[in-house]
Amino acid sequence: MATDQSDLETAAGKLEALGSPVRLQIVRELVRVGESGLPVSALQERVQVAASTLSHHLRKLISVDLVRQERIGTTLVCRAQFPSIRTLADYLLSECCIEETDETPPPS
Repeated sequence: MATDQSDLETAAGKLEALGSPVRLQIVRELVRVGESGLPVSALQERVQVAASTLSHHLRKLISVDLVRQERIGTTLVCRAQFPSIRTLADYLLSECCIEETDETPPPS
């Protein structure tokens, strides 16, 4: 399967966003809670960062479509973008083992 350049760039942008330990933790926390998501205040408690720092990281994750926010009344709820996360995982695994052979490489 040939890799489309735009797919490569999209995946790279998402992986770059996940390259920050705090952002990776944010996404993992949101994945853990599922579609219900978390209010920003609860997410802040879980990741233990300042509100301004959390806001910065959320903006980056939103910009690459890994997280979305929704205002419900006075509460801002964050949710993992599961379709986008699945697309990234599928992209990473799309060519899994296509060049694998039955031959064992010679020992070094």
